[in-house]
Amino acid sequence: MALPGSKAPAFVQAARYVRDPLGFLVRYRKRYGDVFSVRFPFFGRIVYVADPQLVKDVFTGSPAVFHAGEANATMLEPALGPNSVLTLDDEPHLRQRKLLLPPFHGERVRRYGELIEAATRQDMETWPVDEPFALRAHTQRITLAVILRAVFGIRDEARIDRAAKLIDAFSERVTTIVRFPILRRDLGPGSPWRRFVAAREALDAFIYEEVALRRAEAESEKREDVLSLLLRARHEDGSPMSDAELRDELVTVVGAGHETTATGLAWAMERLLRNPQALGRLRESLARGHGDYLEATVKETLRARPVIIDVARKLTAPATIGGHRLPAGSFVVPAIAAVHLRDDLYPDPEQFRPERFFEGKADTYAWIPFGGGIRRCVGAAFAEFEMRIILREFVTRAALRAADPAPEKVKVRNITLAPEHGTRVVLERPLTRPDSDYATPSAAAWASSHSA
Repeated sequence: MALPGSKAPAFVQAARYVRDPLGFLVRYRKRYGDVFSVRFPFFGRIVYVADPQLVKDVFTGSPAVFHAGEANATMLEPALGPNSVLTLDDEPHLRQRKLLLPPFHGERVRRYGELIEAATRQDMETWPVDEPFALRAHTQRITLAVILRAVFGIRDEARIDRAAKLIDAFSERVTTIVRFPILRRDLGPGSPWRRFVAAREALDAFIYEEVALRRAEAESEKREDVLSLLLRARHEDGSPMSDAELRDELVTVVGAGHETTATGLAWAMERLLRNPQALGRLRESLARGHGDYLEATVKETLRARPVIIDVARKLTAPATIGGHRLPAGSFVVPAIAAVHLRDDLYPDPEQFRPERFFEGKADTYAWIPFGGGIRRCVGAAFAEFEMRIILREFVTRAALRAADPAPEKVKVRNITLAPEHGTRVVLERPLTRPDSDYATPSAAAWASSHSA
């Protein structure tokens, strides 16, 4: 059976994708079916699947055949390194994942509630009143502050400022290298690769310095930040994580847990401000001390505006997907956006309606913002928990309105889909005090009564 897909040149299809990434995948699914191919420059043919059952087939297929690490490494290894949980496969991936899971789940996640709340409140005090500003820049600062304190465990403000500058420089250089693999070569001073390597080396030096400081710290055994927990973790043979492993995982957390969560929060406010009924109901729910509508709002945001548009697997052996026999070396990609915007799964998919998550539990393979199977994002629980606390602060304390009534378009930024203008908002009056206007529970109380 021939694999359906556009015959347009690869650069034309890439231009269509960049111009309208969500619409691109939705249109292709409607035109070509639940399995279709796309050709992009540098990456060749990519086979997309956009049906929950086919997504399940990919996520639950043999990890030895459906290599996620190898697929991710095609784009991300220069940034994340060879030891990242995202770029590993088979036994090395399972070993690394086993060490990373405990710090990002259950009670350990909930302990960070007050830290997240404090970082949010500190940034909100810098918001201008009656003046348009891009909210996404602030959500990035908040999520980065959370990572530097909760994950890296940095307490000194000067080191936090230094780390933030290094991460910003690194993130800026990564964009070009990720998008254009042809530039991954040294073309002399000032070339994208030379600048990227310099930024990477500067960040690496800081991380190795922080690891050395933590190893030498007398009280490190009592600390609960993720770096300290990973330093105490042991592989099955009793060996600790190497400095290179720690570096790659910390950079992975920065990349996967900083910009992605910040973008999800920006989209949540972008959607809420253009759907006042949903915003009103959310405020009413929080005023009563309830968290169910907040949780549904986060889920609806990640459905309607998935931050990551797809997740890839590279076949190490031939496999049949949806009746199509694919050769080894093929990239098979569950299309998150195309699944989330199917009208047979989510009626009126363009509407922002958190209530839909009260009407029935979404199929495991129909709501996949964090991927799925044994490759599901390790930090998914942390990300949702963080979004709930930050969003609660935003909607209960800030009288925001959209700077422009028109919805913001989706823009490709690095590997994420972000609001075109960074969610431009106006704070209409000074922030309410944390304990006024709304009977919101503290982060500690919230953490104890809502699962991560």
